[in-house]
Amino acid sequence: MSALLEIAGLCAWHDASQVLHGVDLRVAAGEVVALAGRNGSGRSTLARTIMGMVRAEGTLRFADRSLIGVPTFAIARLGIGYVPEHRDVFAALSVDENLQLGVAPRARGRAPHFTFDDAYTLFPVLRERRRTRAGALSGGEQQMLSLARALLGDPDLLVIDEPAEGLAGQVVAQVAQCLRVLRERGVAMLLIEQRLTIAHQLASRIAVMGHGEIVFDGSPEAFYARRDVMQEWLGVG
Repeated sequence: MSALLEIAGLCAWHDASQVLHGVDLRVAAGEVVALAGRNGSGRSTLARTIMGMVRAEGTLRFADRSLIGVPTFAIARLGIGYVPEHRDVFAALSVDENLQLGVAPRARGRAPHFTFDDAYTLFPVLRERRRTRAGALSGGEQQMLSLARALLGDPDLLVIDEPAEGLAGQVVAQVAQCLRVLRERGVAMLLIEQRLTIAHQLASRIAVMGHGEIVFDGSPEAFYARRDVMQEWLGVG
């Protein structure tokens, strides 16, 4: 299976501090890869590096185009959506206005996979609150809005950083169901997620990051057979 996203020997820095130390990872078209690891392992930095927000060296290619040195807005237009850990909605704008900002101004040679109706069908509460300022939404509603806004960019690859962080169980289930729908529609995903139950349900591969490197990459079955990896790098037995 050819790689949609290809990462090899990728190094990245925050100011003078090196955070990524030669990351190797691939995501094929339509594939869901879960990226696990402790806090501080470099997972969020990898997501930001993919989106052109961090100084980097090495191989970072999407659809056979190098992303090194490409600005974030151009990376988004190539077909990569990003849902950051802290949601980053525009608090003063309405739900509808936030979603409008997510619509991709790019020609892909096909009809868009995702429309406003799709976003509101996946997250009915957003339809109910479409005129509400985003800053007045609950944390779960803001997460839904951030995810829906990324979908309206019509991505081929979605990079999602901790989508279930701090959410109530019912909202987590709704977010997980949305991600299942995206997988069924063929959207590739790099899913940064501490909840291994969600990763196991969605991912065809689980990669584990430690100290800025990939220390394991394999099927969910192979991952759960590696108690040493789970204990050393995730702190679970």
